[in-house]
Amino acid sequence: MSNTVNKNQSNLDAALFRLNLDRSSHMSLQAQLISALRTLLNETQAPSGLRLPSSRVLSLELSVSRTTVVGAYDQLISEGYLHTKMGGGTYVADQIPHLAPPVRTSNDRPEPLQAWVPFQSGIPDQSLFPHRLWSRHIEKAWAKPDSALLGKPDPFGWYPLRQAISNHLSAWRELDCRPEQVLVTSGASEAFEIIFRGVHRSDAHAAIEDPGWHTLRHVLGSLGAQVQPIRIDEHGFDADKITGAASVAIVTPSRHYPTGISMPMPRRTALLAWAARANALIIEDDYDSEFRYQGHPLPSLAGLDGLKRSIYLGSFSKLLSPALRLGYLVLPDALISSAQDYLAQFGSRASLVPQPALATFMESGEFAVHLRRMRRTYARRQAHLIAELQESASLINVAPDPSGMHICASLLPSLRHHATDKLISNTAREKGLHVKALSSHCILPDPPQGLVLGYAAFDEMIISTAAHKLNQLLTELAKANGSNARG
Repeated sequence: MSNTVNKNQSNLDAALFRLNLDRSSHMSLQAQLISALRTLLNETQAPSGLRLPSSRVLSLELSVSRTTVVGAYDQLISEGYLHTKMGGGTYVADQIPHLAPPVRTSNDRPEPLQAWVPFQSGIPDQSLFPHRLWSRHIEKAWAKPDSALLGKPDPFGWYPLRQAISNHLSAWRELDCRPEQVLVTSGASEAFEIIFRGVHRSDAHAAIEDPGWHTLRHVLGSLGAQVQPIRIDEHGFDADKITGAASVAIVTPSRHYPTGISMPMPRRTALLAWAARANALIIEDDYDSEFRYQGHPLPSLAGLDGLKRSIYLGSFSKLLSPALRLGYLVLPDALISSAQDYLAQFGSRASLVPQPALATFMESGEFAVHLRRMRRTYARRQAHLIAELQESASLINVAPDPSGMHICASLLPSLRHHATDKLISNTAREKGLHVKALSSHCILPDPPQGLVLGYAAFDEMIISTAAHKLNQLLTELAKANGSNARG
């Protein structure tokens, strides 16, 4: 076999290895596999004659029945994508025009990966991350791994990491919980999947904040949950607005996303009282609560509740790196058994590789040092951004935020009468700025108008340049649209 054929076969095998089926999808596994294979054969431009894995091998790799793979192969054979040979084996078919590679011109080159764009929110400055220290923890964990790391993994996650998370929450959030209540996840999407498929009804009605995390309604919809958006006010989420059959409330009380409002104590106690009356569940997403620059945070809902009707949700993507893909849930004791049963059946998607390193990184105190350093840096950058935007003080309301990684600047009447936040967002994109419109986070009509401006990932020089562009843009829009209105 020639080197070219070997390379093509290797590329096809690698692409097949990356196939992933979504067991939460309404589409059957066989239909997903047919679609995935069809797309793979088109996109990889696999030459004819390359051999696919046997149905037995592929079924083992994908953790599906052999019948599912055989059915998918049969369908693609009937469509002309594959064929079989005497003596067995399934191969890429000959003479399929739509599989021919496109002619590449000299200018047809892949575009380089783009760096973060100024004002993009929710992104930590990864240049601050202590990579050398982290690499030592990784090497220490896996150069001579603990025997438990090589055995069957605990679906709730590496126990020392769960212990470290428990200690961290006790020290930083005054949330007393045991390691047995901590469940390590691959992020928010898996966390909600475990909650709505494992410990709560998947068809539940969930009251959510509006504006809020714009992806949440899509995540909940894919899980079969019904969404009831609640428009927040100057005090955040109001439990008195919950109506109907809602059995779950999903809130960001420490720092509402994206406005930055902190839910006051009366609202917190009212929400807990609603949960008790309605026999409901509260999911507390403690979004970037570690980055507080002024004052002391109010107690978490889970802490006030004693983890009876509240689930606490946290993430390391904002604290360390989105590439880690690690988050966690803190569950009431009554829900632990249900979560264990669910994960015993479907498994966890959280990678075990970084977990022992993260555990020792936290236990050593280096994690706390890192957070304090980031907090000082982000506080300085927020102050710098606010100072740079004072030129637009007559157009947008820019005020210091006691916490977080972004500010939400509301549009003042002098600008709001001439431009919407979505128009500003679209125009800013043309100038190389990532300015998110507050209204894009809303479901309900008559959304508030504002601009979500991230600053954490950008140094002062970048912030100054970006703020200058934004100031000019806002002034131009106000003047241009004002002139059009007069004309």
